[in-house]
Amino acid sequence: MNITKFVGQVKTEMKKVAWPSREELISSTIVVLVSTFLLAVFIGVCDLVLSRLVNALIRGGV
Repeated sequence: MNITKFVGQVKTEMKKVAWPSREELISSTIVVLVSTFLLAVFIGVCDLVLSRLVNALIRGGV
């Protein structure tokens, strides 16, 4: 397959893509950012609790 045929096929396929509107893109981005932040907070809290639990177990004071 030569490069010009490949580029032509790529252009054809790209015309079939359903691109989101600007509003859809912004709202989806906000959802991703908020979800990422909440997951990071959750993981941070779990890490803090588990590390304190492990430290307490190591020191023998549970």
